[in-house]
Amino acid sequence: MSAAPYPLQFKPEMKERIWGGRALEQFGLALPEGSIGEGWMIGDHPNGTTKVINGELAGKGLDEIRELYGAELFGSKGFSAKTGRFPLLIKLLDCNDDLSVQVHPTDSYEKLPAGELGKTEMWYILDAKPDAKIIYGLREGVDHSELEAAINEGRIMECLQEVPVKAGDAFYIPAGTVHALCAGVVVAEIQQNSDTTYRLYDYNRPGLDGQLRELHVEDSLNVIAYEGAGASRMETGGISAGEWLEIARSPYFIVEKGIVDGPWSLSTPQDSFVILVIASGEGAVKWQNGSQTIKAGECFLLPASLGEYELDGQLTVLRSQLP
Repeated sequence: MSAAPYPLQFKPEMKERIWGGRALEQFGLALPEGSIGEGWMIGDHPNGTTKVINGELAGKGLDEIRELYGAELFGSKGFSAKTGRFPLLIKLLDCNDDLSVQVHPTDSYEKLPAGELGKTEMWYILDAKPDAKIIYGLREGVDHSELEAAINEGRIMECLQEVPVKAGDAFYIPAGTVHALCAGVVVAEIQQNSDTTYRLYDYNRPGLDGQLRELHVEDSLNVIAYEGAGASRMETGGISAGEWLEIARSPYFIVEKGIVDGPWSLSTPQDSFVILVIASGEGAVKWQNGSQTIKAGECFLLPASLGEYELDGQLTVLRSQLP
């Protein structure tokens, strides 16, 4: 079975979170009532599978498209070797309050839930209030025993590294890195297709149900990379139009930032899909058989079989593909 390739846009799966807000409305996204912390923009996961809203595949879920068209659209690399699912999950996050202090496991962690992957991810800061910050790693020299003692004594924050952030900053967060987004940031997140999070600390606040949220201290202490997992950060300003700046590279994804200022001819690799996250501006994506207007906050999956395409307009774009 074959399908004419075109850029696929999906209806986001919106997730209410205790730390969420309404900031994703700035992108023209329709939000349900409540504190919306996550928009799963492109997802093929039991906890959220997005459906196409444009073109001939409209109404089909990403899981159904995977089953119908396989490597034709996703490329030979376009599947998780462990689960067979689409390998990435693309989110927009509105952090109206601090997220829990957390860490994610690697694929090899023996206590992973059945059918689940580890979680390596990256953040691109779309917007940040003047004094915004994140928690990014442990302070130098903190080891398992010191962190465990600090948790037991209620002083975990003494062990954590806080980093100021601004729009345009990029953070690579390999599995094993302690981290937390804090209040006042809107973020694009590219990650492994996983929903496994271990919470170390949650500020002793109630969740949406009025109860304290579960902590996972033992698992967290087990999976933390105390000597560092290779986390890196980058200021991404100053790049010229028509060039790509690599802002994150992992075994699971490569993410680049590009500035579009007028027509820019590009092509998809034969062995991997391309995901475009529009970080700012507006314009169009054009291909052999059509064109699509695009604007900030929208995400598109370009099939591997699309081949040549063109971006046009005034845009900042994040491009993700498989290594």
